[in-house]
Amino acid sequence: MNSTTPIAITHLGLCTPLGQSPQTALDNLVAGSTDGMQWRDDLLFERSVLVGQVPFELPQIPSALAQFDTRNNQLTMLIAQQIQPAVEQAKKHYGSQRIGIVIGTSTSGIATGESALSELHSQGEFPRDYDYAKQELGDTSQFLQAYLDLTGPSYTVSTACSSSAKVFASATRLLNAGVCDMVIVGGVDTLCQLTLNGFHSLESISTGHCQPFSQNRDGINIGEGGALFTLEKVSLDKAATEHAAIVLSGFGESSDAHHISAPHPEGRGAVEAMQAALTMAGLQPKQIDYLNLHGTATPKNDAMESRAVQQVFDQTLPACSSTKPLTGHTLGAAGAIEAAFCYLLLSHYNQQQYLPPQVWDNQRDPNDPSLPLVKPQTQAKLTHVMSNSFAFGGSNASLILSRQYDFSANNQGTAQQEINQDV
Repeated sequence: MNSTTPIAITHLGLCTPLGQSPQTALDNLVAGSTDGMQWRDDLLFERSVLVGQVPFELPQIPSALAQFDTRNNQLTMLIAQQIQPAVEQAKKHYGSQRIGIVIGTSTSGIATGESALSELHSQGEFPRDYDYAKQELGDTSQFLQAYLDLTGPSYTVSTACSSSAKVFASATRLLNAGVCDMVIVGGVDTLCQLTLNGFHSLESISTGHCQPFSQNRDGINIGEGGALFTLEKVSLDKAATEHAAIVLSGFGESSDAHHISAPHPEGRGAVEAMQAALTMAGLQPKQIDYLNLHGTATPKNDAMESRAVQQVFDQTLPACSSTKPLTGHTLGAAGAIEAAFCYLLLSHYNQQQYLPPQVWDNQRDPNDPSLPLVKPQTQAKLTHVMSNSFAFGGSNASLILSRQYDFSANNQGTAQQEINQDV
C-alpha cells in the first residue's frame, strides 16, 4: 500500500482507573467519575497521597515468561488479552514478522526493583528470582513481543509524559516505510514509590485532588493504567465498510529543550506540536471539536498550555478538559490512555456525544488565558479530536484522531475531504 492510505485504529484494549472495558471507561469518563482515585499511605514516605489506581485483579505471568514477572507486565498482559484475537488473525494474514510493537512507559518494573532492594537491605541478598532487566525500560515491549509470539520490530519509547503519544508517530513511520503491516502501540505505567517520591521532591504532588487550570492548583495526582491499539494501513473502501472508521489523521512532535523539568513559559514547543498535527491532518483549528488537555495541574504546565492553546486556536477555541482528575497522571501511559478516551468519544457515530467534564473547583486563574472548559452534561457531535502530551525536557506531542476521511486527494497522506456517509 502507498503512503496515501490512511492509518486506521483497528482495535483497542485498555485498563484504567475508570474501567477495563471500553463501555465502562466511556461511561465513567463522561460522568466525570473520580471513584478510581484512592488515598494510599504506602507510596510517599512522609504522608498519604491520592492516586489513580487500577482496582482489578491482574493475571499471573505464564511460568515460561517468568523473567518478565512484574506488575507492569501483568497489567500489560491484561490489556493485551483484549486485542489478542485480532493479533492472532493478523499473524495468519501478515505473518508474525510483519507485526511491530512500540510501547511507551516511564516506570516499567521499577516497583519490582524496589521490592528486591528492600529484601536486600533486610535479608542481605536479592530475591533469587530478581533480574535487573525487569526494571529496564525496554522490558514491557520485550514481554509483549514474547507473550504474543511476534518477531517484527519491537521497542520502547521513554520520553516521560509524552512517551505513549509519540509511539503513534513511530508506528506510522514503520507502516509507511513498508516495514510492518500492523503495529501494536500504546503505553503502560504502574504506581511505584520512586515515581511518587521523585515528584514529591520536586514539590509537584498535590496535597489533595488535583485542580487543573484553577488558581488553587498545587500539583499532580499520579495514576496507573494502560491502553494498547492496533494500527494498520487500510484502504478507504475497506475502512468505510468494516471496523476501521477512526483514523490517526495527524500528529505533531517537537522538542523545545527549555528546561530539564519545566516547560517553556509561552509554550513554544506545545504550539509547534499542535500546529504540526493540524498541518498533517489538513485541518484548520476551527475543525477540532474537542481537545483533551495535558492539564497536569502544576502551576507552570497549566499556565503554559493555556497560552499555547490560545495562540493556536485564537478565537476558535474548542471545548476542552483535562481528564487527569479522573485517572491521575499516568506519566508514560498518559498519551495512550487519553488517546483511548478520544477514540471512545469518536466511536458514537452520527450522534451527539457527552464530553468529559472538567472536574475542578471552578476557580479560574486570572493570570492565565481562559479556556472553554467542559461543564457537566455538555454534548457535541465529534469528527476531529486532539490530545496533548507534554513532557520533561520539552518533549511534546499532539495527536488528532478523526472519523474516516478520504486521503486520496493528498499525496502526503493528509485528510482532505470527509465522507458524507455513516461508517
